[in-house]
Amino acid sequence: MKKQGTFKTFLSEIPKNLFAGFVVSLIALPLGLGLALASGAPPISGMIAAIVGGIVVSLIGGSHVTITGPGNGLVVVILAAITTLGNGDMQQGFLYTLAAIVVSGIIMIMLGFLRMGSLGDFFPSSAIQGMLAAIGIGIFAKQIHVMFGNIEAKGSIIDLLIQIPKGIINFIKTDNSSVFYAGLVGIISLLIMIFYSKIRNRYFKLIPAPMWIVLLSIGLYLYFDYFSASKYPIDKSLLINLPDDILSNFAFPNFGKIYEINFISAVISITLISSIESLLSIKAVDKLDTLKRRSNVNKDIRALGIATVISGFLGGLNVVTVIARSSVNVNNKGSNRSANFFHATFLILFILLFATELRKIPLPALAAILVYTGYKLASPKNIRKVFRVGKEQLIIFLITLFTTISTSLIIGILVGIIATFIIHIIINKNAKLFFKNALKPNVLMFKEDNTFYVSVKNFSSFLNYIKLKEKINQIPENQEVIIDFSLCDFVDDSVMENMSNYAESFARKGGHFEIIGLDETKSVNNHPFALRKIIPKQINSIGKFLTKRQKSIENISKEMHWKYDAFSDLEMEELPTFGYFKTKRIEKVSNVLSNENCTIFDAHFSEGELITKEDIKATMLHIHTKTEIPDFTLDKEGLFEHILHIVGYGDIDIDNHPDFSKRFYLSGKNEEKIRDFFKDDLILFFESNRQYHIEASKNGLLIIGNERLASVKEIKALAYFGIGLQKNIG
Repeated sequence: MKKQGTFKTFLSEIPKNLFAGFVVSLIALPLGLGLALASGAPPISGMIAAIVGGIVVSLIGGSHVTITGPGNGLVVVILAAITTLGNGDMQQGFLYTLAAIVVSGIIMIMLGFLRMGSLGDFFPSSAIQGMLAAIGIGIFAKQIHVMFGNIEAKGSIIDLLIQIPKGIINFIKTDNSSVFYAGLVGIISLLIMIFYSKIRNRYFKLIPAPMWIVLLSIGLYLYFDYFSASKYPIDKSLLINLPDDILSNFAFPNFGKIYEINFISAVISITLISSIESLLSIKAVDKLDTLKRRSNVNKDIRALGIATVISGFLGGLNVVTVIARSSVNVNNKGSNRSANFFHATFLILFILLFATELRKIPLPALAAILVYTGYKLASPKNIRKVFRVGKEQLIIFLITLFTTISTSLIIGILVGIIATFIIHIIINKNAKLFFKNALKPNVLMFKEDNTFYVSVKNFSSFLNYIKLKEKINQIPENQEVIIDFSLCDFVDDSVMENMSNYAESFARKGGHFEIIGLDETKSVNNHPFALRKIIPKQINSIGKFLTKRQKSIENISKEMHWKYDAFSDLEMEELPTFGYFKTKRIEKVSNVLSNENCTIFDAHFSEGELITKEDIKATMLHIHTKTEIPDFTLDKEGLFEHILHIVGYGDIDIDNHPDFSKRFYLSGKNEEKIRDFFKDDLILFFESNRQYHIEASKNGLLIIGNERLASVKEIKALAYFGIGLQKNIG
């Protein structure tokens, strides 16, 4: 019945997915052609990738609203592969590159079957941003020359950047009318891309900016063809070149260089960028999904690999998940994979029915779209975004950026990873922390009172984040989760960013995702993604920023009219008098939330010595009692307490309250005073509330939940428990 209902839903949603697919195809058409040209490949290869990707991934993929096709990130890689493998012969280089694309697809299929989609999380966030910015600069450097009508510009990325001023001057001074008009079309196209978002006319917005460029380019050709006495001023060499018989002109890969180093390097680069771009896009699109679904990443990687293999054999580029076209799909009410299929179907129709018209599009018009795309990848806004996370992130970003531009993508990302690791060691002044613990299991997960509790120790960074991710992914997103970093000496920005993503994902599904244990760490600024390192005990609170947990506790204090001191130097002299602390050494207390008689705090203490020493952090409540109360210990009745009772430690039973005596273990020296103290109202209070470990002495009451830091929700519950208990004991 469920399958039948799902099928009916699928059928009912076809009209809106058909429309979404059509709108996406309007963007995919010029982008597919442009990306192929920018890669040094035939224009049709970009369309093949979009069509094959749309059909294959929509049928066997693991995502829901993503759109697939040729990606921005691969432009620089494919162009380098074609140039290197062809030794100057672009046509032969393209055939060798098709072989590299096929092999890359096979590797992606294997990665999917080996469930290694999470490997994308191994790369540091700032290094990835630096790599993407380098790709953007590479696209910009090449395509801005084409936009001005110069399709002969050659050289490295740096050379092409240096040539830009000269290229602009040459365009202004050119006496070649064909180049001038082509460049003029390119400039107008760029202005359309820039100012499209500023136009508020909803009818104008029905057509995406890239399609406006296509329509105006074709319209310009038709004007000269039908209405003007003058000849079309743009030379044929500056127009898109599509084969006359598209269906019989598929290129076939040449595997002749499969064992050469350059070929292997091309395969690694293509696979690396394809995987990273797809994984980042899938993760981003899942956030946009209005139905709050989570993609099966490994299944999607397999589907992308299969599509890439088919595309390569047909003469097409790599197939990746693309964020921009996927966003358009979601914004136009695309709700399932059929939108991707329809987008591919419309592209087939465009190619078969309007091939003649597409040949009228000037290359500078498509280059302008890519110039804008390249700028967006490397815009100052992205650099500021990285800088806000931390100065060290900007250093990693720039190292990766400049290394990638001056060498290659593989070397660039490797240097970015190494630079990140070195900076982490410098920040912590402790290489041993990483080398000693990198391969150790550092994540413990268990369920406690219907809440999933995940404890992380030693350090959590891009090096070992996969371990934490594997645990979190086992938890349904409609559940309550607490992630405890209190045993971590260091948490990096990549982990902090991923934790923020999880918090959003759980919130969308009705769950709750809370991070604790970062209150004793130091961050470089107030950014939620800023890396965190443990603060040495002697460092004071000056210049510290409140964590999200501390801000939430501060809100509780305002709501309940209590006092809050996040960085308290309170000694809590009463604590050592309680039996719980007889064998423990108290280091300090922090996050002190208090009213006149109740004090909630995070206690930092150790137990044992030398190799048996264990550091513990736990949230507790201390109540200053106004009246004298007997010494006692109240705990949840369990196996350990039952054994104590058997070996002679008394469990005090309260007359007429068998249920209380069964549920709680009550002990103390003066049984008579204890029985007198436990009145009916107090017993009813304990039976009606959560069970805590409670100790009573002449210095008041010590109340402990679980021997760990409490979540914000638990702190609030503990505060109300303290108020209620104080009222009952008078």
